[in-house]
Amino acid sequence: MRLLCLYLFVLCPVVSHAQEGRKVTCRFLCLEGVAPPPPLVNVAAKGAETPCTVPPDAISAQVICFAKADAISFLTASDLKPAASATIPANVTAAVLVFAPADKAPDALPWKISVMEDFSATSADGGAVVANFCSQDVRFSINDTIVTLQTGKTQRFARPEKLDAFNMAAVVFQFQQDDAWRTVSESMLRFVPGLRYLIYAYLDPVAGRPRFCTLQDFPTDMPTAKPTAKPSPPK
Repeated sequence: MRLLCLYLFVLCPVVSHAQEGRKVTCRFLCLEGVAPPPPLVNVAAKGAETPCTVPPDAISAQVICFAKADAISFLTASDLKPAASATIPANVTAAVLVFAPADKAPDALPWKISVMEDFSATSADGGAVVANFCSQDVRFSINDTIVTLQTGKTQRFARPEKLDAFNMAAVVFQFQQDDAWRTVSESMLRFVPGLRYLIYAYLDPVAGRPRFCTLQDFPTDMPTAKPTAKPSPPK
């Protein structure tokens, strides 16, 4: 009997921790050109609700969410109906979640989420992080550094060593068409200390071709939203 009690004493904290879920530091943004979803919540253990707001054309502050079985679920704050779900790899502790309207289908959630690991704490100052959300490979280059990104992959770039007098470098985005690389965009970006770029490739649902979105990501100490305990029902 004493052995059984000892076993339960050791097991209970493990079970409780599993029910709480895995903490993931998240930042949110909305797909380029798309209106953001309504206010959302992520529900943690014991009914605690974490408010999650997806801003338009910007990256949100950090929010601590809880993943259960490697998935973070979001509910609409107004009626607590399922709104979206993001799959988070087991080795990822910080992620940027990109929201977009889902294809209309029976019983489908209204929003889909593309996930990229958030390297903001470890990326080189003045560099860039590039992610590919397309269903095909894309190619990205800064000056003479050329990288082919497979679907779902993320690549970190250090600040270019060769810059012009205005700290600018040539940035080129390409996708493959008819066995040849086609240039989607070619521009100059300014790479300076205190600023990183977050860039992602996505499929434009209207044009039916890949596009790239470039966001400025300032490495500041952002406030972190924490779960709000759900009030207990009156006795």
